[in-house]
Amino acid sequence: MESRTDENGVRRPVIAVLDYGSGNIHSAVKAMEAAGGDVHLTRDRGLIREADGLLVPGVGAFSAVMEQLNAVRGPEMIERRLAGGLPVLGICVGMQVLFERGVERGVETEGLGEWPGVVEELRAPVVPHMGWNTVEAGDGSKLFAGLEDERFYFVHSFAAQQWDLEADGPFRNPVVTWAKHGAPFIAAVENGPLSATQFHPEKSGEAGIRLLRNWIQSLPGANL
Repeated sequence: MESRTDENGVRRPVIAVLDYGSGNIHSAVKAMEAAGGDVHLTRDRGLIREADGLLVPGVGAFSAVMEQLNAVRGPEMIERRLAGGLPVLGICVGMQVLFERGVERGVETEGLGEWPGVVEELRAPVVPHMGWNTVEAGDGSKLFAGLEDERFYFVHSFAAQQWDLEADGPFRNPVVTWAKHGAPFIAAVENGPLSATQFHPEKSGEAGIRLLRNWIQSLPGANL
């Protein structure tokens, strides 16, 4: 689809934000627009397939988000993009569901299985983890380029706390970024076309906008 250009004639990459019923989605749309995207909140399969990037937001319980995604065939759309090497970004529970399964309050739910591992309650004296925190960016991170000393806004009680995936053959190892609340947990992953953050870039002020801009600039054909 044709994308808009800015006042300087620069093409704004098309970003589809998957509309599957997740709450507080409009702040993510506004943040993506501020970062330079031509943003469309949609569940249109054609637009999602053809967009330069797909954002999968998520708030609430792992099981509820999976139910909502399944209701609109979200897993199929995400998997089709990844199979074609097309970029996808997950945020908060939109990151958590990329793992094999989640366990919340004794309820075990199957995730999308893009990454091995289990999303479990944080091992911390105070839960939820709510507020600003630093991260330890993985070596070679593109998301955190120029943002290594910034803080980001977290609101969550659950996270993946172990990373077991290594690249095979010529493929580059995933870049894993960690944070700590009580114990270490995974704050972000960059794995080929699939990236995700446990924190909310859209609630992280200028640092969050810059991180989203880093992601947009990594999209094929982007020239921001």
